[in-house]
Amino acid sequence: MKLATYKDGSRDGQLVVVSRDLASAHYATGIADTLQQVLDDWNFLSPQLEDLYQTLNSGKSRHAFPFDPKNCMAPLPRAYQWADGSAYINHVELVRAARNSEVPESFYTDPLMYQGGSDDFLGPCDKVVCADEAYGIDFEAEIAVITGDVPMKTTSEEAIEGVRLLMLANDVSLRNLIPGELGKGFGFLQSKPATAFSPVAVTPDELGDAWQGGRVHLTLQSTWNGRKVGLCDAGPEMTFSFGQLIAHICKTRNVRAGSIVGSGTVSNKGVEVNGKKDWPKGYSCIAEKRAIETILDGKPSTEFMKFGDTIRIEMKGKDGESLFGAIDQQIAQLA
Repeated sequence: MKLATYKDGSRDGQLVVVSRDLASAHYATGIADTLQQVLDDWNFLSPQLEDLYQTLNSGKSRHAFPFDPKNCMAPLPRAYQWADGSAYINHVELVRAARNSEVPESFYTDPLMYQGGSDDFLGPCDKVVCADEAYGIDFEAEIAVITGDVPMKTTSEEAIEGVRLLMLANDVSLRNLIPGELGKGFGFLQSKPATAFSPVAVTPDELGDAWQGGRVHLTLQSTWNGRKVGLCDAGPEMTFSFGQLIAHICKTRNVRAGSIVGSGTVSNKGVEVNGKKDWPKGYSCIAEKRAIETILDGKPSTEFMKFGDTIRIEMKGKDGESLFGAIDQQIAQLA
C-alpha cells in the first residue's frame, strides 16, 4: 500500500491512497482524514485503505485522479518524534578519517542517534530555504520508517514488527554550524533545519524480498544539479538495522505511533583499483565527498550547495519503477 498527504491549506493535509505505479490517487475521505489517524488505529483502518488501494490498482476506482508529487506535503507533515540514526558506520569512518580521528569501539555496537525537529517537515518538492550559503548547505539521502506503538525494552527482532511504513528522507544539514554546536557537548539544533520526505510512504510488503532483516536491499540514487552523484546500495552495509535503531530508542522509553526513525546517510565502502582507493558508488551527502577528497588529496575541493542548486533523491524497485516517488528540491534564499 502507498500513502501520501495532499496539501489542503491545513497543517496536516489530506490523506490519499496512491496507486502502485504512482500514476493515480484517491482521497481516503470516509476512512481517515490524516495519516496520524491511521497510525493511531492501524489494525482497524489500514485494511480499509488496503481495499481502496487494490481497487485503485485495478483501475475500477470511479473517483481517482492523476497523482502529482508537487501537491504533496511530507507523508506525515508533523510527527510526535523524529529520531535520526547513523546506521552506516562507513560514513562515520570516512568523516573521522578525514580529520585523523579514530572511531570509538562503542560506535560499532551502539548506534549514534539524535533527536531532530518534527514540528515542520518539508514536502518532496518544497524548496529548502536557508538564510545564508555560508552555513554550508548539504543534502543527506536516507531511508526512514514510521512506527506504530513499540513498548519500552522491545528487542530489535520484535521492533521490526512495529514498522508500519517506509519512505525516503533528505535530512538537510548546515555543515558549517555543526562544529560549534557539537563543541558545546549538547548535540545538533540550528545545524539541522527542516527534513524533507518522499511523496509516498509504503508498507513493507511493497518492497518484496528487498525488505530483509530490517534493511532495504535496493539502490538509493542522489542527483545533484542534474548529475548523478550517488548510486549507493542501502542494504548490505547498513551496520544497524531499523529493528536495532528502534530498539535503541526503546531502551528507556516507549515509542508511540507516528514516530519517524531515520537511517542516517546511506554510505558504501571504497574499493582498491590498481592500488588506488576509489568510491565507485558515489556519495549520499557532500560532507562524505569532501571527506574522501581530504583522505586522497589532503584537502576538500567540492563546495557545499548554493542558492539555485537542485537535489533529487529516488529509489527504484527491482522492476525499475520508482517506489516512493522522488524528493526533488531546490535550494532557495530566505526572502
